[in-house]
Order: sequence, then C-alpha cells, then structure tokens
Amino acid sequence: MKIEENILTELLNDEKKEKLKPLDFLSLFSDLKDIENINNGYSMAILGESISILKKMKEKSVNLVFADAPYNIGKNFGNNNDKWDSAKSYIDWCKQWIDECMRILKDDGTMYLMTATQHMPYLDVYISEKYNVLCRIVWSYDSSGVQSKKIFGSLYEPILMVNKNKKMKYTFNYNDILIEAKTGAQRKLIDYRKVPPQPYNTKKVPGNVWNFNRVRFKMEEYENHPTQKPEILLERIIKVSSNEGDIILDPFAGSFTTSAVANRLGRYSIGIDLNDEYFEIGIRRAGIATEYKNKILIKQKMKKTKAKSKYVRG
Repeated sequence: MKIEENILTELLNDEKKEKLKPLDFLSLFSDLKDIENINNGYSMAILGESISILKKMKEKSVNLVFADAPYNIGKNFGNNNDKWDSAKSYIDWCKQWIDECMRILKDDGTMYLMTATQHMPYLDVYISEKYNVLCRIVWSYDSSGVQSKKIFGSLYEPILMVNKNKKMKYTFNYNDILIEAKTGAQRKLIDYRKVPPQPYNTKKVPGNVWNFNRVRFKMEEYENHPTQKPEILLERIIKVSSNEGDIILDPFAGSFTTSAVANRLGRYSIGIDLNDEYFEIGIRRAGIATEYKNKILIKQKMKKTKAKSKYVRG
C-alpha cells in the first residue's frame, strides 16, 4: 500500500512536524494478530469491536480519550444498528468500555464521553462512584429538522469530562481555548473591584455550555456518517486536555474527526471502528494513506444513513 508523506505535511505545520517523531503504535498493545490495522507512525486506524481491542491495550498508555459511543436510540450505522435489548443491557455495555478506557488512561489523563440524554444520568452516577467527574458539559445546537409537536425537541447532547480520582492532576490548557468576553469588555466598562480599576478582560475561559453547529451536508468537513461530531468541538477538547506529542484515543472513531484534529494539532491518534467504510474514511482522513488494498481512498459525499430514532419520543 502507498503511504504519502506529503499528507502529513498538510495536517501538521513544519514546527509541529519537527517535534513529532514516528511512534511505535504496536508497542501499546499486547497483541493485534488477526486484527486489521494500519498506521504511519503518527496515526493508527483499527478495524474491530472496541471492547475486545481495548482489552489488548496496555494500561496507562494514552493521555486523552474521547468516546462517542452509540447512543442506543436506533441509528443505522450501515453494518450494525444502534439498538440494545434494554436500557440496562446498554448501560452494562457502556460500563465495560468505560472501565477499559480508564484502565489504559494515564494517571494524569482525561476522558470525555458522550451518550443520549436519557442514558447519561446512569453513567454519571457510575463514574461519580468509581472515578471522578470533573465537569458536566452541554453541547448545544440549533436544528433545521422537523421538531415533534408533542414534546420539546432535543437541542443538546451531554458530555462528561472525567479523570481517575480527585487527587490526580490533569491537563487544562485554558490559555489555548480562550473566547471573547461579551460582557463588560465590549462595552468598555471598568472593573472597580480591581486595584487600581481596570477594563474588563476581553478574553475568558468558556463555560460548560458549548454552542457549536452540527455538521451539515454542505460543510467541507462532512463525511458519510450519521453522527459526525464537528471539528471545532474536538479542537477545544484536544487543545485544553492534551499537549503536543500526547496520544489521543477514540474507541468509537466513526468519521475519525478525533484523529484528523489530533494530528493537525501535533498529537498522535488511535481510532477504532467496526465498520469497514468508516475504517477507510479514517485511513484517509487521518493522513495514513491514500490507497488501501488496491483501492484509492477518495472522499465521496452522500446523504447520511436514515436515522430510526423516533421511538424515543414516545
């Protein structure tokens, strides 16, 4: 297969590329025999079932985990449907991958995880009792779709920011994610609480409500995936909770947004997915190769697979 070095140049500027040396990804695993995978020393894509692969990863081997697992709301992911027999069986499954992710997370590492609003309270309680919830984040967005006329439409998704326990230090690069302060600074007000009095700051650390648009078909970053997360959301998470040269893991990589953003920001990335199509998207999008098994990997935009999640509205 052909791996083009100039792809990496497009993802990383020269300064970041000089700092980043090829990583021996296979050394992070006990065994990957019979498991399809590919890497170029900077990004790794793995095809397979997440929990079984996570069990093969060595403990305390990654700095940051972003886990956007299936939500158990009936989405169609092509070769598998996002539907468990019961909410309990889904929660039990989530506990398994959460424990594995926390096992392979370094002591000073952080995990961000997402799920449906109706399931997050159960996972919040579990994590609060066993690990430590650092922050509860709301990703808020508008919807151009038709909303239910029987109930208020859902316009947000919850995100948990987690580490191993309260005593552990963790990375929080707040200077890298500052946003415009839209209060006193814009109006040129003076803060008389300071000595001497000074104008209000023009920048501030974001709160826990993040307003980012969802990925739409006409957007450049769009991939053929029904639950693609926007690059700007991953950019904030990766910038604030990791440093250049850190290893970022996405156990449910999907459209491999995490890998694409991680590499652009000078981090190593590992993405896992059990869908062949998404695996190939990952190889291309993470800059690993432009060809795989004699197939040229070209971005071809199509409408997302039809979601089958209306039953959750009752």
